[in-house]
Amino acid sequence: MDAKILIAAGLIVGWLLIGTVGMPSPASAEWYVAGDVGVNFADRLTNVTGTNGLAGLEAPDFDLKNSVSYGAKLGYFPQHGWVGIESEVLHSTPHIKNLDDDPGIHLRVTTVGVNFLARYPGRTFQPYAGAGVGVVIAHISDTATVQSDTDVTSGWNVLAGLRAFVTPHVAVFTEYKYTGATLRFDEAFGTVGGFEGRYRAQHVLAGLSYHF
Repeated sequence: MDAKILIAAGLIVGWLLIGTVGMPSPASAEWYVAGDVGVNFADRLTNVTGTNGLAGLEAPDFDLKNSVSYGAKLGYFPQHGWVGIESEVLHSTPHIKNLDDDPGIHLRVTTVGVNFLARYPGRTFQPYAGAGVGVVIAHISDTATVQSDTDVTSGWNVLAGLRAFVTPHVAVFTEYKYTGATLRFDEAFGTVGGFEGRYRAQHVLAGLSYHF
């Protein structure tokens, strides 16, 4: 079920991107594909409260583990200019650390989104910044006290980076990204209820892009 949701969301984002910008000739536009990998410096799941039957209850913040992040991008700059748009998929596993009665909870977070970018279109170095919104797919796994549950919600991010071209078509880049969402797992404790909390994470990424 998780994979089907992810694939459908990725296709929708891709179709929206193509439908918005059209299919201009290569001479009038710049397209690129990219892959990146790095570290998710997850903070804590804060403002943790109960949901459904546990509504009104509060819990201490849940500490999260740092993890590997990896993803892919499809981008477009009209007229090879200053402003562009990209679709993105980013995945990480900021597991919840030990709780009082639980050794920890495996947590997967995948974001499928669209970023709006501004850059300096230099021939060798291109600093850039942007912001975006997307669909966040979060999943917790079974433990002795928690049952598996999936949340699909909205999220946001802001980012800044630097791209350096090593050939006319190939570039390396490094990027900082700050992401946020509210994660809600209504069935974490079965029919009793679940919990929700505010998720924030910093990503430091490096990648490779190919420009058409």
